[in-house]
Amino acid sequence: MEQHRTGRPQPRQQPKPPLSAPGTLADATAYPVPARPPRPVPPLVQALRRLPNPRLTGLGAGLFGAATMLALGSLDQLLFNGSAIVYGLLFLPVSALTALWVREADVVIAPIIVPIAFTVGIVPISGGSGGFGGQTMAVVTALAVHAGWLYGGTLVAGVITCVRKLRTMGRRQRRGRTGGPGRRG
Repeated sequence: MEQHRTGRPQPRQQPKPPLSAPGTLADATAYPVPARPPRPVPPLVQALRRLPNPRLTGLGAGLFGAATMLALGSLDQLLFNGSAIVYGLLFLPVSALTALWVREADVVIAPIIVPIAFTVGIVPISGGSGGFGGQTMAVVTALAVHAGWLYGGTLVAGVITCVRKLRTMGRRQRRGRTGGPGRRG
């Protein structure tokens, strides 16, 4: 059974005129505010902006760190006979790149990934022999002896992670205050 409308249709709402009449104070022209001249960008910042800026997931950053450190550890073993200083010095920039290249959603995982990558990369230079047990003991000993490099790289990743997280929180707070979409990244 079909039901028909019983009430009268409502008329459409017309837009209301502005509250002030033309020629009043609300219609007056505002004085333009001069824009600030842009600040000069330092050359170091310009150089850093030209570098690649990948955004890796947590797993991708872990694979990047582990594969890079394994390759660098193998290269260190071939060229420098497993020098711990060379390996440690190469570990610091890999820690920084891992913390910089992980995406914002996974940024807290960078200080966790970096020690694992250090452990994976130290296997070629640890010098273990005598099977699995001997290699494992050599890796554990190398980790104990070279803990300073491990802590240093983890500290680098942790500081970069904290700075990135604080900048993200500040951007979100400004975006919420202004109501604008803001910039992601």
